[in-house]
Amino acid sequence: MKDFNNRLLMCVKQAWPVGLKTSIWLIKLTLPVSFAVLLLDYFGLLIIMAEYTSPVFQIIGLPGVAALVLITSIFTNIYSVVAVLTTLALPVRDGTILAVMCLISHGFLIETAILKKTGSSATRMLLLRLVSSFIIGGLLNFILPGSPSDGTYSYQTQNGDLTQAIIAWLPQIGATLLKIVILVNALLIVQRCLEEFGILKYLTKPLSPFMKLMGLPKESSFLWMIGNTIGLAYGSAVMLQKVEEGQLKQKECDLLNHHLAISHSQLEDPLLFLSLGYSIPVLIIPRVLFAIVVVWLRRIENYLKEKHLQRKLIETHPPVLQTSPLKVKK
Repeated sequence: MKDFNNRLLMCVKQAWPVGLKTSIWLIKLTLPVSFAVLLLDYFGLLIIMAEYTSPVFQIIGLPGVAALVLITSIFTNIYSVVAVLTTLALPVRDGTILAVMCLISHGFLIETAILKKTGSSATRMLLLRLVSSFIIGGLLNFILPGSPSDGTYSYQTQNGDLTQAIIAWLPQIGATLLKIVILVNALLIVQRCLEEFGILKYLTKPLSPFMKLMGLPKESSFLWMIGNTIGLAYGSAVMLQKVEEGQLKQKECDLLNHHLAISHSQLEDPLLFLSLGYSIPVLIIPRVLFAIVVVWLRRIENYLKEKHLQRKLIETHPPVLQTSPLKVKK
């Protein structure tokens, strides 16, 4: 028992400095983004943005101002998205659809670099994530109960004094920053404990049959677990190490990347939206199902490419028919 406590304490000591450093970095990013949204909202600039973007987002039942949230997601992370959504106070239905889109399309700069380094085309990954987010957003707008947005948005901070708007914003952003510190450190401690006690690799063994169902090689079970628990950004070091060690072939890793591009960080990111009242199953299940479809489509694409290449080779290098020489009778 003493040994267990010592190892547990060691995990906390190792995770805490990294968690604190990461928390500070995220706070430095989230705070100015949220404040910038507050100012855009107060001075009515969001109305101007909504006028130009409303026709696009109305197709999937969202107000035009949703573009601001998605752009924030693409260039930053889910923490900043939560901060922006907290400031905008969109209806739950609109926010849920937008949250799923952002869970697919976020952190493009860092995560695309990771996906590229592990064997996939950066351009393909960018287009896949962006297009998939709109497809799933449209499907959710069709499936979810309730009425789609009419494209309008109720701006809550345009009236009154700017000081009053800032005072009203402070408790909201304060709660968000506190959650960042708690969640980041808790997740890193859990991750370190899973590694220290060897639990994570045992959790992947029952996943082998599911890997086959999802169209993924069984060798990718561990990396799939990493990507879906701690995400691409936090799990990048582990993923890159496994790829460099040659535990996955490039084509197999590309299949995994197609899945993780749509469905990753299923533990941390959806929980961040829980405080906004969004449904966790809606945030998780559509991404998993769509990722499975994407992987099988990629496998079909690879199969057709291989068949096409084989036909090309036969056309350019037709097989030589060998005939046995005639026997000459004496």
